[in-house]
Amino acid sequence: MQYLDKLAEIESRFESLTAQMADPAVINDGELYRKTAKARSELEEVVAKYREWKKVAADLEGARQMLQESDPELRQLANEDIARLEPELARLESELRLLLLPRDPLDDKNVMLEVRAGTGGDEATLFAAEIFRMYTRFAESQGWKVEVTSVSESAVGGLKEVIALISGDKVYSKLKYESGVHRVQRVPQTEQQGRVHTSAVTVAVLPEADEVEVKIDPKDLRIDTFCSSGPGGQSVNTTYSAVRITHIPTGLVVSCQDEKSQIKNRAKAERVLRSRLYELELQKQQEKIGAERKSMVGTGDRSEKIRTYNFPQNRVTDHRIGLTLHQLDQVMDGRLEPITDALIAYYQAEKLKQQTNESIQ
Repeated sequence: MQYLDKLAEIESRFESLTAQMADPAVINDGELYRKTAKARSELEEVVAKYREWKKVAADLEGARQMLQESDPELRQLANEDIARLEPELARLESELRLLLLPRDPLDDKNVMLEVRAGTGGDEATLFAAEIFRMYTRFAESQGWKVEVTSVSESAVGGLKEVIALISGDKVYSKLKYESGVHRVQRVPQTEQQGRVHTSAVTVAVLPEADEVEVKIDPKDLRIDTFCSSGPGGQSVNTTYSAVRITHIPTGLVVSCQDEKSQIKNRAKAERVLRSRLYELELQKQQEKIGAERKSMVGTGDRSEKIRTYNFPQNRVTDHRIGLTLHQLDQVMDGRLEPITDALIAYYQAEKLKQQTNESIQ
């Protein structure tokens, strides 16, 4: 089998990297050691699963040979082992095929999360605040760090817009399918007649770009400072700590007023700008080569409704995969794993199906 040959090559590469990490020349070179360790860790899961598969395959082969024994009890034991090991081997083969799928190079990145109120007026801003809280609680459960870079509140205590950096382990891999329109159906607090209204917010999940990936020429930036606005405090409307950066070639504008320090606000704004420029570059690449991510999540147009949150029925439905859960209260409290795991599994299966079709052709 071709994929088994590839697994053997990966195991050989893993063993080579393991040996390199014991080499004094590598140990004494911090950068080289870090790169070697990272390359090894990326192969570790596949190799562990492959070695598990090899053990089960060997045990199964041994059980099949036992069927030739003259002792009826040994043949009975062999049949029992075969009945147990065959489905186990099939499961491991399926998991290995998934692990061999091309990895999204963005999966390990931190993300810029942007939540904006859409149609629905004040009710949309209230829901935007709840959606942002949902992602914040989910991030906490994953051990991730959330840093708000920009926020605009509504008069009723909701959020017109909030932008935050979420950093941690494999953040983008778990949140990359969250971009799109999130629709809510419920009775607003301001509704006197108990009628269910429909509102919406847009969510964008952008992979954070490293400095080496996006070079920003200082001459292309116009930087303005202004007084912070928001809840009380001595720094509000008294010091020019807020920063607005305009990227002249693209017209992109980023503001940050979360910190009291102008230097910190500028640094955060530059991180947001870098991620947005990175997204623009990715979109250009997608238009040229028809990138897989674009085909998986549609056009990326935020007008596409991806999920509905129905409060009267305690129901949440993801329209892309037809998943419906009557656990809306838990989802809004940040327990997103049933949805994120289902989305990852669905798109992995789609990739595997596409790969199988291509190999047949």
